[in-house]
Amino acid sequence: MDITVIALAFAAIFVVELPDKTFLATLVLSTKYRPFFVWLGVGAAFAVQTLIAVAIGGVATLLPTTVIQVVAALLFLAGAVLLFIEGRRHHGTATEEDGSEFVEKAKDVRGFRQVLASFMVLFAAEWGDLSQLLSVSLVARYHDPVSVFLGSWAALLTVSGLAVLLGRTLLRFIKLHVLHYIGAAVCLVLGIVTLVEVFA
Repeated sequence: MDITVIALAFAAIFVVELPDKTFLATLVLSTKYRPFFVWLGVGAAFAVQTLIAVAIGGVATLLPTTVIQVVAALLFLAGAVLLFIEGRRHHGTATEEDGSEFVEKAKDVRGFRQVLASFMVLFAAEWGDLSQLLSVSLVARYHDPVSVFLGSWAALLTVSGLAVLLGRTLLRFIKLHVLHYIGAAVCLVLGIVTLVEVFA
């Protein structure tokens, strides 16, 4: 376990996930269900999705080192482009997405079943998500699945906690397009650093 890799994974996933659809979905779920139950369900979904991403990244490490680094760099750069495009899409719009479209199918349930409902919504929403791809890239780049898992999952738990507790207030002060641009910058830096290591 490497504390540097944990910190890097946390920082990268945090800035990428904060403006993501799953943040918004968690926010909306917390207005429909009990916030703590939402956080438990979302946290469990993130744990499973992160485990899957880390496992895929672990398999990728069996490839030649240069191939791994090039693929990781391309994933980082693709993430930067996608986040930049999303930022442009949100920039200047009068109203930004509120995430309600992700929870429309969530059933009106009571008690602990709210945990399961939250799990199902986020588990479905997270497939192929940028944070999942970034986790795969980080494992491929650093060959440390445990550290990447811990850092990534901690970031996802933190983001979902912020969505549950402070989501609407946070979005009043920080616009989604700004968060997208910050995430794009982080991915761009990771991509460039990885490419430099390949060709150095």
